[in-house]
Amino acid sequence: MRASYGLSLMPSSALVELLHRVEAAIREYSEELVSQLARRDELEFEKEVKNTFITALMEVQNRQKEQRDSSKRRRRDKALSLQGGGTPSVNGGNTGSTGRTEKTGTMPVKRFSMEGLSNILQTGIRQTFGSTGNEKQYINTVIPYEKKGTPPSVDDLQMLTKILFAIKEDSEKVPTLLTDYILKVLCPT
Repeated sequence: MRASYGLSLMPSSALVELLHRVEAAIREYSEELVSQLARRDELEFEKEVKNTFITALMEVQNRQKEQRDSSKRRRRDKALSLQGGGTPSVNGGNTGSTGRTEKTGTMPVKRFSMEGLSNILQTGIRQTFGSTGNEKQYINTVIPYEKKGTPPSVDDLQMLTKILFAIKEDSEKVPTLLTDYILKVLCPT
């Protein structure tokens, strides 16, 4: 009540001056608020990009681990099939004409099984003419990265995330995305 009484006693020129100062303060604070809200949005977006990148990286690393484990199992299974199935013989190692190993003296002689030879031929053909569909073509792709004094920019992280998702999905876009990344980020003109 006292302030309004004081305002009523002020001359109109002083009131207009006070009004201009209040309006200027409101504009200044509004601009600061808008600026701070924009910065908050930028930080939120950056956080989202980083979280998406980390998620994609972990998914690709998990797929790579699965691929390595699967490859180890296939190699182990192939080795067992080449050794005749890896099953122990029943009559002391001399299984005659029906078994997989023969005992000559004290050293068993390993024979190739037809299944083992078939696996070798299929693997050779698969490596020459393409995968069977269950093997990922791009899963072990290495993305070149040049460590700088600063962390990667949001744009760089977005490009890396696109590459990681393409690798995870075994997309035909991987070579193109890698080329774009190398040209735009590692070797800009």
